[in-house]
Amino acid sequence: MDNPFAVLGPHRDAEGTLVIRAVQPAARSVDIHLVASGATHPMRRRDEGMFEATLPASAGAGIPDYRLRVRFGSGQELEIDDPYRYGRVLTDFDLHLFGEGTHLRAYDKLGAHRTTLGEATGVHFAVWAPNADRVSVVGDFNGWDGRVHPMRLLAPSGVWEIFIPDVPDGEKYKFEIRTKAGAILEKTDPFGVAFEAPPQTASIVYDLSRYQWGDAEWMGERPGQGGWLDRPVAIYEVHLGSWARMAEDGDRFLTYRELADRLVPYVKEMGFTHIELLPVMEHPFSGSWGYQVLGFFAPTSRYGPPEDFKRLVDECHRAGIGVILDWVPGHFPRDVHGLARFDGTALYEHADPRQGEHQDWGTLIFNYGRNEVRNFLLSNALFWLEEYHVDGLRVDAVASMLYLDYSRREGEWIPNQYGGRENLDAIEFLRRLNTLTHGEHPGTITAAEESTAWPGVSRPVHLGGLGFTYKWNLGWMHDVLEYASKDAIFRRWEHNLLTFSGLYMFTENFVLPLSHDEVVHGKGALIDKIAGDAWRKYATLRTLYGYMYGHPGKKLLFMGGEFAQWREWNHDRSLDWHLLDDPAHAGIRRYVQALNSVYQGEPALHECDAEPSGFRWIDCHDSENSVISFLRAGRGGREPVALVFNFTPVARHDYRIGVPDEGFYAELLNSDSELFGGANVGNGGGVPSDLVASHGFDHSIRLTLPPLGCLMLKRR
Repeated sequence: MDNPFAVLGPHRDAEGTLVIRAVQPAARSVDIHLVASGATHPMRRRDEGMFEATLPASAGAGIPDYRLRVRFGSGQELEIDDPYRYGRVLTDFDLHLFGEGTHLRAYDKLGAHRTTLGEATGVHFAVWAPNADRVSVVGDFNGWDGRVHPMRLLAPSGVWEIFIPDVPDGEKYKFEIRTKAGAILEKTDPFGVAFEAPPQTASIVYDLSRYQWGDAEWMGERPGQGGWLDRPVAIYEVHLGSWARMAEDGDRFLTYRELADRLVPYVKEMGFTHIELLPVMEHPFSGSWGYQVLGFFAPTSRYGPPEDFKRLVDECHRAGIGVILDWVPGHFPRDVHGLARFDGTALYEHADPRQGEHQDWGTLIFNYGRNEVRNFLLSNALFWLEEYHVDGLRVDAVASMLYLDYSRREGEWIPNQYGGRENLDAIEFLRRLNTLTHGEHPGTITAAEESTAWPGVSRPVHLGGLGFTYKWNLGWMHDVLEYASKDAIFRRWEHNLLTFSGLYMFTENFVLPLSHDEVVHGKGALIDKIAGDAWRKYATLRTLYGYMYGHPGKKLLFMGGEFAQWREWNHDRSLDWHLLDDPAHAGIRRYVQALNSVYQGEPALHECDAEPSGFRWIDCHDSENSVISFLRAGRGGREPVALVFNFTPVARHDYRIGVPDEGFYAELLNSDSELFGGANVGNGGGVPSDLVASHGFDHSIRLTLPPLGCLMLKRR
């Protein structure tokens, strides 16, 4: 039945008699109560729980205000405002925009929303299910009986809606869908803003407007933060469920509120500029770390209600910390209560498995060519930036979206209309995503996890690029970790792993990621990847971090890396915070803190991250000693910083490098400082320059390079 309103509710028959019908299968009896007169009229039972009453002429010529008095076998009696006496809510314009994929605020129209019609306040439910035979709202308020509240189909949009008066916040609900084949499906709301805690799966009616934000200063300045390319960006990547746990309380998760009180001050103390959260959108399986999303519009209830997540974002902003969310438009899980075959057909996904399935991950691929699906995802991106004040989205698995043959053998994929392997619909979707987010919310950023040589990922759309603010530099990450895994005696033959990034470091706006992906699945912790004994591991890790902070590109470090956790990350356990009792681990943490301070304080280290004018090799050829050196400079060449890295466990004395100007070169940072767990091998705070030409400069300095050490020097 696609229009239950044609049968249920009040109707005038051919003679003008008022007939009211209601479906209450669990009721013993139902009466009509006329509000104005107080009169009561019994309804007679018909088949399938249908009740019907014919009102006398004295009831009036129009449709009177009435209620249904429902008595159940248990003796319970309810007075119900009949939803079938109310007209439609969604306008033809809403449906037109949704159908053409341009309704930027579709989340305000679909889903469950508190609404007032006339004198009645209730919840308007709307869902897209164009191929369903019938759609009903089911929940605690109707005994989960799909016969009670069937919805109206707004043809030809495929959207079903109903307004149900008096439904309070906190009510659990789903959409019961009867397919054309007669199967009954119970689906969670694709636009639901709150969910039960897993493993329960119902959506929850929730009013998101209650939270009072306190970040007006941050949000007011955000439009002017569009210049993130020349500002310091040091990102602390976090999985909320395992950053820390309450061991004394059954090893439970920290709540959003507890994270706001503990995580935010920690990130501020460490000097990071941003926090990036592994997906917080509701997901059924914790082992997916959030990357198999079911509730795209709902922060997971594992850590608390939606307003508590808002408080976490709010506290970040008050502390001057930006918030980036990992966002997953590349695929979704097959859970039967989710988006998969939502109305009995391939609605959000492609029907052909050669286009619609990620065989590696066991997930389904969005149909980016379908207007309504594209609208769902685009409005979702805007939702997080607007409703939750999020400052950026890191888009997961972009390579899997761009290529039709991603991780597929011959015959397992379908070429595009020109015979190529590029997913033209996904490309257009990503360009639209970046155009919208940057246009609608200036000052926000987008970052692509993209592992191939696709050109122009972070170039503007109007110049033919995809339009992302940043691209993750996964090539740099793989090379430096491979290099660090080599014994120092063999590094002279692997020198190109350190220097190869110089060939492409300015082809994109890069983020240098040492992310969660590098410390899971048997890969071990960062420090455990490094060759040598414990001393060499700690020292090399400090030098590696120094290289990341000196190299052009923004910085990202996964939690636990800042104090050199030995154990591979496990999403089911807290980080090993007890390691900070060990001076070696405490030294690494102080070192990362110092790196963040120098990085933010020196324009040379961040202003020209995406411009060749801010970088010059001093010497990239000293493979015999496994030493590299280069200059970073701010805009216009101002305040240059010289950086030198020794990747052998041998101190280098009287090591000469060229410098651009005469003067005293002070050590901004020495990774071998005792403060960081080193042996204080260095230059006593700095060295004067000599009028001795070297490396193309008229002046030079003679240095003592600490073993497995990093030096940052600046002319005073």
